[in-house]
Amino acid sequence: MLKALHNDALGKLILRLAVGGLMLFHGVAKLLDPASIDWIGGMLQGYGLPSFLAYGVLIGEVLAPIMAIVGWQTRIAGLLMAGNMLVAFLLVHTGEVFMVNDNGGWQLELQGMFFLSALALVFLGSGRMAVRPN
Repeated sequence: MLKALHNDALGKLILRLAVGGLMLFHGVAKLLDPASIDWIGGMLQGYGLPSFLAYGVLIGEVLAPIMAIVGWQTRIAGLLMAGNMLVAFLLVHTGEVFMVNDNGGWQLELQGMFFLSALALVFLGSGRMAVRPN
């Protein structure tokens, strides 16, 4: 193979930009529509938890993605995003585990990709192309 294709730092940067950038869109959407936070709070109340915990989604979908994008505390950012996706799965998506979408793919493929990509950041770290490489 070409030696240029063996670049771990570039691969980690691409992963950070992909998962962080795409997750950030979800967080910005929640910032622009505060009713979505209230909806999450209602879901939490249904499980007997305080509704203010819904603001934690902003940590997992705004703060952590920004941390991952710039490469600062990337392992922690990945853990926060993976935790965010786990909570989203438990609150909203448990009934969709064995479902297939209209295109024949897994109903939870987006959530699964976010979770697994964030988990990969936990184990890989930021790489050299970061504000604070680790």
